[in-house]
Amino acid sequence: MSLFSEFKEFAVKGNVIDLAVGFVIGGAFGKVVSSLVSDLIMPPLGLIIGRVDFSKMALQIGTNPKGGPILLQYGMFVNAVLAFVIIAFALFMIIKAINRLRRTPSPAPAVPPPPTKSEELLGEIRDLLTKRA
Repeated sequence: MSLFSEFKEFAVKGNVIDLAVGFVIGGAFGKVVSSLVSDLIMPPLGLIIGRVDFSKMALQIGTNPKGGPILLQYGMFVNAVLAFVIIAFALFMIIKAINRLRRTPSPAPAVPPPPTKSEELLGEIRDLLTKRA
C-alpha cells in the first residue's frame, strides 16, 4: 500500500473529519466568545467598577529604543481569562447535555414470571411431603 493511499484512507475516516469540523467550529466559537467578553461583558463591568476600560489597562515597565512605552497589558489578560472561563463553562454544559442524552435509563426491576403448572405441582408435592414428615 502506498503512502498516498494510506494517507487518503486515514484522512477520509469519520473521526478525522469530525475532528476537523470540531476544530473549525471551535475557532468560530472562540471568536464569538471573545467578542462577547470584550464587546458586551467588559464595558458594562468597567462602567460599574468606575468607568474602567479593561482593554486599556496596562503598566508601563520601560521604554523601547525609539522612546515608545513598553506596556504590560494586564487588562487584555483579564479579558482573555474571562473568555477562557466562558468557553470552558459552555463546553462543560454541552458535554454535560451530551452525557445526559447518552446515559441509558436504568432498567425497571423485572417482575418474575408466574410459576408454570409443573412448578405449582412440584410445590404442592413438597408441601405434602413436609406435612407427612
